[in-house]
Amino acid sequence: MAARIFLTGLGVVSSLGQTVARFWERLCAGECGLSPLTIVDVSDLPVRIGGEVKEPDLSVLDEHPLVSAHRMDRASQFAVLSARQALLQAGLPLHNLGDRTGVLFGAGLSGMLTLQEQTERLLRKGSRGVSPLTIPLLMPNAACANISLAFGATGPSHMASSACSSSAHALIASAHLLAAGDADVVITGGTEASITRLGISSFANIMAMTKRYNDDPARAMRPFDAERDGFIMSEGAGAIILESEASIRARGVRPLAELVGWGATTDAHHLVAPDPSAEGAARAMRLALQRADVSPGHLVGRACINAHGTATKLNDAAETRAVTQVFGCDARRIPMSSTKSMTGHLIGAAAAVETVACVQSLLTGRVPPTINYRTPDPECDIDCVPNESRSVSCQYAINNSFGFGGHNACLVFKAAD
Repeated sequence: MAARIFLTGLGVVSSLGQTVARFWERLCAGECGLSPLTIVDVSDLPVRIGGEVKEPDLSVLDEHPLVSAHRMDRASQFAVLSARQALLQAGLPLHNLGDRTGVLFGAGLSGMLTLQEQTERLLRKGSRGVSPLTIPLLMPNAACANISLAFGATGPSHMASSACSSSAHALIASAHLLAAGDADVVITGGTEASITRLGISSFANIMAMTKRYNDDPARAMRPFDAERDGFIMSEGAGAIILESEASIRARGVRPLAELVGWGATTDAHHLVAPDPSAEGAARAMRLALQRADVSPGHLVGRACINAHGTATKLNDAAETRAVTQVFGCDARRIPMSSTKSMTGHLIGAAAAVETVACVQSLLTGRVPPTINYRTPDPECDIDCVPNESRSVSCQYAINNSFGFGGHNACLVFKAAD
């Protein structure tokens, strides 16, 4: 019998809220977390808005002698803050977690803020002006290292990086770790803090970001709408506590949900564009459903999908093709919303934050909307839950994530028994 893997704690730091409750409340209300940017000077850039985390409470990061806020890049700060929330909800201690607890996080870009700041100091002040903490701050594994230090987790620890599917791959790696018996608990998820002049300029120049809504941020992200023309970058983190069945039984805790299926494929088609055939994305979904031991037809009326839904012309059309290949004529009968319409695109943290939304859908029986949907696109002929959240009968939640490099990942969650 396959090992069962359960979710027992959630945490989120985002532009929509810095607790799960606030995040979910605003998501279901159809509120947008995008706003004019203040953390960096964007006055001369083509995109001047984003999903910025406003005034995070960093005081709790200084509770442990081995970690402190000033020794973390913003991405690590978000990771530790979200992990702390998830541990508290799971009823786990905030210290001495031990060698049966692993830490596997995802990030697509991670310490770009430190990289830009220190590069500017190098150019302005010379080599002696560069902080000796530069490498520890910006190294991709810094988030995992700081979580491990903060909470005394001495089991396996590493980062997953596959662009916008990074945190989905982190959850998949965590599931394998638990299934192999190499840990009882894994703190997993994803983090990102790449709203920088470099990050914005690069995404804008590759034509991935919309440039039309600097004066009206709430209307910028338009997934599946015929007038969509790109995403808006966001920052933040999502954390999930995964546990083995033996661990939750020993602790006597009731899980929030169960991770029952996952699938991962690669397009090998293009470095940044999705395969228009959507065969790789569809195969990732089929693999996830096979592992979950559910047929596509069984999910009609029992499932919702949190779409990757980046509001780019190519991605949304390709994702629609993938879902249609998997579900056939039933595709329009499964609600499939893009929460990125409200959160913006959190890059490597996207799948983790969207996993929080999936689990909340299972717990509350509500599916968040896709806001800013006004003009139907024949290439996106799905039920995107337009503009208003909806009550649903939701036993399963599917989370799609597709990243630059042709990375496809799909996660399937089931309501706790």
